[in-house]
Amino acid sequence: MKLRRLVARNLRRLRRKGGLTQEELADRAGLNRNYIGMIEREENAPTVDVLEQIAEALGVDPIALFQER
Repeated sequence: MKLRRLVARNLRRLRRKGGLTQEELADRAGLNRNYIGMIEREENAPTVDVLEQIAEALGVDPIALFQER
């Protein structure tokens, strides 16, 4: 599986598991809601720094965004 798809699926799963909307996650991570949506739709590939911000906002280790489920 491509990493972009894996990150998108994990991001969506972890966000929903945490009961967060895209807007709530974006606020916690200091990002734009549209950007979170673009990552989840595989329209944008986030940088390592952004992935770190997202993981911190989700309260997970960044590796969780890359694990196959």
